[in-house]
Amino acid sequence: MNVQIAPSWKKVLQSEFDKPYFTGIVDFLKAEKELKRTIYPSGPLIFNAFEQTPFENVKVVILGQDPYHGPGQAHGLAFSVNKGIALPPSLKNIFKELATDIGLPMPSHGNLTSWAKQGVLLLNATLTVRAAEANSHAKIGWMEFTDAVISKIAAVHSGVIFILWGGLHSKKSY
Repeated sequence: MNVQIAPSWKKVLQSEFDKPYFTGIVDFLKAEKELKRTIYPSGPLIFNAFEQTPFENVKVVILGQDPYHGPGQAHGLAFSVNKGIALPPSLKNIFKELATDIGLPMPSHGNLTSWAKQGVLLLNATLTVRAAEANSHAKIGWMEFTDAVISKIAAVHSGVIFILWGGLHSKKSY
């Protein structure tokens, strides 16, 4: 896979990349590509959360279900969309809660890269999805990977805040 990922994450996650389940994920995504299926986010952005928020900077983890599955929406950060893309309902709800709870005005766009750069790991439990098919990659091994990510954060960082938004399918307890 042609992906971008911060060096600190490469070091922390190398053992996961070498495991059979991860090879299965890669093989599955290659098969999807061979079948000409559209996958979101695009290959180079699958690990964007790990590129934007290096391991040593993680202060908060916001965990969503899976990437947005509409054209132009997913860019590898949970709940985030690029500038110029209409706000999805889930992101509108997040912004409404922020306005209600702490008085933040409604932003003019839904790009949360600035959050990621401040230490908020915007992570989906499943890192890819087939176009127009929510949860289509939920059972290919991503949750084993993201469970490992969460465990590694919890083992090294103290005081990290974990926020789970949306419908998650993992029954693992942290």
